[in-house]
Amino acid sequence: MIIRKKEHWFKMLFVWHGSVLPGLLPRLFILFILSLVVVYFHGIIFSFKIPLNPAPLTLFGFVLALFLGFRNNASYERFWEGRKLWGALLNTARSLTRQALTLKKQNENNLAVHDFVELLSAFIFALKHQLRGTDPYDDLQHNLKEDQLAIVMESKYKPAVIMRLMAEWVQKRKDEGIIDSIQQARLDENFDKLSDIVGGCERIVSTPIPYSYRVLLHRTVYIYCFLLPFGLVDSLAWFTPLIVVFVAYTFVAFEAIADEIEEPFGTEANDLALNSMCIMIDETIREIAGEHIAVSQKVNQNIID
Repeated sequence: MIIRKKEHWFKMLFVWHGSVLPGLLPRLFILFILSLVVVYFHGIIFSFKIPLNPAPLTLFGFVLALFLGFRNNASYERFWEGRKLWGALLNTARSLTRQALTLKKQNENNLAVHDFVELLSAFIFALKHQLRGTDPYDDLQHNLKEDQLAIVMESKYKPAVIMRLMAEWVQKRKDEGIIDSIQQARLDENFDKLSDIVGGCERIVSTPIPYSYRVLLHRTVYIYCFLLPFGLVDSLAWFTPLIVVFVAYTFVAFEAIADEIEEPFGTEANDLALNSMCIMIDETIREIAGEHIAVSQKVNQNIID
């Protein structure tokens, strides 16, 4: 995801990176050439004049804009739900770290808490990779012990397995008498929240917008754009190509943006910045645990590279 500071309105006109325009240029060029051909032949194809005028196209364009608005709202709702889930993950991770630190006996070695923080960090990175369908090995090997890494890498749903390992850590502290049943229950509540977050993210990934709806809107947008030159040629003449490209850019760009943010956990320019969020969550739980942030940054920098 691209995060920029607010720029001057004039500079915004020429922003290239992060815009959908680069991917649209071939399609817009085809429409521009088509418009030139239509103007050159005055809207006549095989001696037949296409009987179109701006009035029906204006009405149809208004209806199409409404459908595109609904489509973008549905996509942005998925994007925003994904962002809220990862915000909840940050809060829950902080709560679990705080509980692991404050529910221990004063004379207990901090090594056990460090192991829990490592598991929690591994859970965060494992969730990112599961949502993106990428290999988590490079990230997980920094956080998990060899036996834990072997167990997790053999599993299909890695975040769920890491949650089990965290629950086993809590049960071990309970067996050792470090925490009581009430404290264990409080930790389990946050584990339930983690499970809800994973389920919510999986729901977004596994339930796309209905394909037939996407196909219908996609076809309608391009049919409208290809008919537009025939409706404008008599009134705009050689200005037709410019107007057609501008209108087409608006409609096609809206559809492209909706397609991009529909899957918020991907790696496209406008998807959620999961890499940055994983690093931020990892740093905050390590800082709560008393680790020096510079150490965490060094590890995370290696992961990014």
